Amino acid sequence: MFKTGLIAAAFFATSALGCVGLARAATFDAVGITVGSLGNPYFVTLAKAVGDTIHKTNPNARIISVSSDYDLNKQFTQVDNFIASGVKLIVINAVDPQAVLPAIKRAQAAGIVVIAADVAAAGADATIMTDNTKAGEISCAFLADKIGHKGEVAIENGPSVSSVFDRVAGCKSSLKKWPGIQIVSDDQNGQGARDAGMQVMLGYLIRFPNLAGVFTINDPQAIGSDLAARQQNRKVVITSVDGAPDIVAALKSGKGNILASASQDPYKIGVLAVETAEAIADGKRPSEKTILIPPILVTRDNVGSYVGWTDH
Repeated sequence: MFKTGLIAAAFFATSALGCVGLARAATFDAVGITVGSLGNPYFVTLAKAVGDTIHKTNPNARIISVSSDYDLNKQFTQVDNFIASGVKLIVINAVDPQAVLPAIKRAQAAGIVVIAADVAAAGADATIMTDNTKAGEISCAFLADKIGHKGEVAIENGPSVSSVFDRVAGCKSSLKKWPGIQIVSDDQNGQGARDAGMQVMLGYLIRFPNLAGVFTINDPQAIGSDLAARQQNRKVVITSVDGAPDIVAALKSGKGNILASASQDPYKIGVLAVETAEAIADGKRPSEKTILIPPILVTRDNVGSYVGWTDH
């Protein structure tokens, strides 16, 4: 986030959590973290934040971080392994927001606090995530402005998780305000990854010779899409969600097709996941079960004042 935005987000989070973070009596000696992919810097940062926050109060705590690879059965097995290994806290980035419920119930029956991070998960004790609907809205409002509120736009979709659903819904709510904008595709899955995003974009460039803009559901897909467009010498406005280090570099360079990304703060999500879990373990549940962190749009014009993921 930007320096001013960071203060606002901190106030927002503190207000939502009440006294969380002020009195942290509970500690966890073993924590399990299961995320979509540890090949994604976003999830690496989130997992690091969980470990850093736990180790401040318990330097000897065990931290187990694993990738589900967006495979529900694999995530079920990971949760069962966490239970068997005696963790007291599970931070879960759910593959499926509803289907993950039985695994969460098994963990809670074993006395484990379960916090959903980045995406919703049915039955979790609390959820910490970006306001993904707003992220999609501001990213696509900017895209619409940059293409003059008319032309063909593709929404490059992603894994079937709540954050992606919300980003796409937010994007569509912005684009539908302009009758001159035609959404030519919204069902191609870039898998949250650079290579898959590149392949989807290559398909767009073949099918839609007049493509004016693309919204990708995360930054790795945006980077891949930009590579595809540059290979084909095509000018297409690309916007995204994440505010990742690679996007910061791209925006600062002033080159390529990526013009904006709605920021997330995976480090703050990880910190709040632990602080919320500690409060719950102390019998102090947050007033709101879902805590949303507001996004801020990062562009070429303001990237210089953006406080990125690792600046904590």
